Amino acid sequence: MPFTKRLIVALVLATATAAFAAPTGTAQQAGSAQCANRETPPPPVDTSEQPAPGQKAPTALEVPEKPIGGDRLGECGLILPPNQAQPPSGITAASWMLADMDSGAVIAAYDPHGRQRPASVIKVLLAMVVAKELRGDTVVTASAEDTQQECTCVGLKDGGQYTVRQLLQGLLLTSGNDVAHTLARQLGGVPNALRKMNAMAKELGALDTRAVTPSGLDGPGTSTSAYDVALIFRGAMKYDEFAQAVKLPQAQFPGRNGGTIMLTNDNRLLANYDGAIGGKTGFTDDAQHTYVGAAERGGRRLVVVLLRGQQQPTHITNQAAKLLDYGFAMGPGGVGKLVDGAPQPKPNVTTTQTNDSSSDTAAASNSDNGRPTPTAFGTVGLPITAAAGIGLLAAVFLFIRNKRAKAARARRQAAQAAQGV
Repeated sequence: MPFTKRLIVALVLATATAAFAAPTGTAQQAGSAQCANRETPPPPVDTSEQPAPGQKAPTALEVPEKPIGGDRLGECGLILPPNQAQPPSGITAASWMLADMDSGAVIAAYDPHGRQRPASVIKVLLAMVVAKELRGDTVVTASAEDTQQECTCVGLKDGGQYTVRQLLQGLLLTSGNDVAHTLARQLGGVPNALRKMNAMAKELGALDTRAVTPSGLDGPGTSTSAYDVALIFRGAMKYDEFAQAVKLPQAQFPGRNGGTIMLTNDNRLLANYDGAIGGKTGFTDDAQHTYVGAAERGGRRLVVVLLRGQQQPTHITNQAAKLLDYGFAMGPGGVGKLVDGAPQPKPNVTTTQTNDSSSDTAAASNSDNGRPTPTAFGTVGLPITAAAGIGLLAAVFLFIRNKRAKAARARRQAAQAAQGV
């Protein structure tokens, strides 16, 4: 291949290579430290999560490609709006979150999508399914199996009859595991109740959550996050049966030996925090202390979640109170959002339109929330690269033309010299 042709080919290849290597803008950089609980909760401290003989432990829930609620919520440290004061001291939770229940704005968080165990706060999800599917005045008969659940228990009687409304109160005020089993049976049995609970979580967008027991007792594969618990509580509060039950300081309940007993709400914020509108506590050895609660002040309703907390040096509900005070003192800005439903998969579009239309469809299918996926050229790289390529080719053309002109001139001078001109 002549030198000039080789030069042209080399320059064209260099131009193409430069085009495809053009920068696409600032890429999102992964954190230098991997979040410890991105996929699963910390290892259990007891045998409660060992699979039954002959069974395998469930695989970890898939981690969404983009954090639900906003990119910042994928961070595993402290997440605050710009120029915001630091949160109060003494918060022991491994994961916590503050959010506006009405606007959905997440106003502060710590590892909000870190996967932890729910303990009894999962009863909020069970209660939500019950409030959706069962009438409050429906009468349910307790079974012997209900009364044999690992407690805490309300104290159901084998053959005793209770309304769904009474059972909801026993579930939410005193965290009755016997009541949770009874309500699960009323939903079609424990496996069916769990399917409904997990379907509800998925529908809400709580994709870190997997209920494995209706009561929140630990089991293989259990999982939730502070973000999910806030999302679930916000959804449950839209059901009147739930909202009315969770805010009761006390409620009468049929006694095992006749008469009635008084149930007292174990959520201390109802009595100790001005504006408290409900909440749920939880504890297991693996989950440690968990809490979700809400309060209203100045026309704002905030929800607070703490997971894997300790009672010392400050009780978990007092930690929640401190975070609520902190949240109410903050402005309306946020670092993310409680979604109004799970992200929907993009439809597969089959088309027989023209090539231009097909290109448009392909571009749309590669978009993310309406934003085109960056290409190898970026947003401005293509025209710049094309202009550079044209300039290079023009320079090559001029170089070759000048070289040929000089060669022709040399040949004419040589011919004239040979003729003695």
